[in-house]
Amino acid sequence: QVQLVESGGGLVQAGGSLRLSCAASGRTFSRYAMGWFRQAPGKEREFVAAVGWNGGNTYYVDSVKGRFTISRDNAKNTVYLQMSSLKPEDTAVYCCAAGLAILPKIDAYAYDVWGQGTQVTVSS
Repeated sequence: QVQLVESGGGLVQAGGSLRLSCAASGRTFSRYAMGWFRQAPGKEREFVAAVGWNGGNTYYVDSVKGRFTISRDNAKNTVYLQMSSLKPEDTAVYCCAAGLAILPKIDAYAYDVWGQGTQVTVSS
């Protein structure tokens, strides 16, 4: 089973960009579909983006389409979330997750392993 560690969060002004990284331990990373979820204070966890085992399939929540890009590098055991044109409503703790699957999944219950999360704060 993999273990996940996120990095790259921080404080950014509206309209800015950040790139989140999620590094996975273990030798089976390529067997996992990967996802990013976020949770803002007082709100439920929300699906953001997911990518299949080989990076060829991706899903996004409508609110981030055209602004966020998920990608993965299986040689580096890392999944990325490039975030552009950030808005204050993107402020949340962002977590990556791994699930044994070929295709990306949008349901949190499809994921077996979760990282601790990284804070993203977008100021207006």
